[in-house]
Amino acid sequence: MTDEKQEIVADILRLKKERNAVILAHNYQRGEIQDVADFLGDSLGLTQQAARTKAEVIVFCGVHFMAETAAIMNPDKRVIIPDKEAGCSLASMISAESLRRWKEEHPGAVAVTYINCTAEVKAESDYICTSTNALKVVEAIPPDREILFAPDQFLGTYLQEKTGRKMHLWPGYCHVHNRIKTDEIVRLKAEHPRAEFVMHPECGCLTSCMPLADKVASTEGIVKHVGRSPREEFIIGTDAGILHRLRKENPRKTFFPAAEEATCEFMRLNTLEKLLWSLEDLEVKVVVPEEIARKARRAIQRMLEVGDPGGSVQPLPEHPLD
Repeated sequence: MTDEKQEIVADILRLKKERNAVILAHNYQRGEIQDVADFLGDSLGLTQQAARTKAEVIVFCGVHFMAETAAIMNPDKRVIIPDKEAGCSLASMISAESLRRWKEEHPGAVAVTYINCTAEVKAESDYICTSTNALKVVEAIPPDREILFAPDQFLGTYLQEKTGRKMHLWPGYCHVHNRIKTDEIVRLKAEHPRAEFVMHPECGCLTSCMPLADKVASTEGIVKHVGRSPREEFIIGTDAGILHRLRKENPRKTFFPAAEEATCEFMRLNTLEKLLWSLEDLEVKVVVPEEIARKARRAIQRMLEVGDPGGSVQPLPEHPLD
């Protein structure tokens, strides 16, 4: 790290203490951001940290829907994001109005929405889920209930495969995970026959790649699996930003990205410089209108209660949103 970068890091740590702030960073962030974060993880883990933090300021180094989620769970705290343009292509693939119309077409259906969505869409949902707890959430829904799953069709396909449940799937996808192709996986496995192939269920090649995978898991699931595995080589089928954490926590293991180009340009908008500026100015503040936040909070809280990997699955209410 250059002397200039070290000065920036020192200023960040000083301001963080002065502002009584906590820095949350997603696994796909730049390595320099990951290294200064107080908590590093996936959407579920960071949502849990945001819900329990005692800090007055939450600096969310991720994309906008993640910062919105933190703001929803912490209406009395200031939530800021280093770059307001850090959006999410998947979240933009469904609107609240589209979800309302879809629900009208399927009266009585349970709307389960992936956390990669806007606050307005969360407010229209019965339950939120992440790739870590989606299986538990779907399995907890009574088998006679119709399920609408949005917006990621590939995660929905994976859940159908694992649960045997027939669900209506919204035709959305993550443009980064869609860059991971079957042919490249086949080539990498041939070049590295001792490597385990671990993939995220958002991958666009899910159906064709699932038979090739040694493990399908969320980002945090990938981290845990790699740490436990006796293997020394891994092909990682998700955003290549996670390789920084994997290499740092497993220095004796070797990692190959399933696609070099599978990096989210929105995630990478956050930089050390922008993080410092956000702490200096306490901007960009993320605000969710209370009526939307109240409805969204209910769906998120159900996720935390139903799909908490550290707890037991709680029975769902008989009627959504009652």
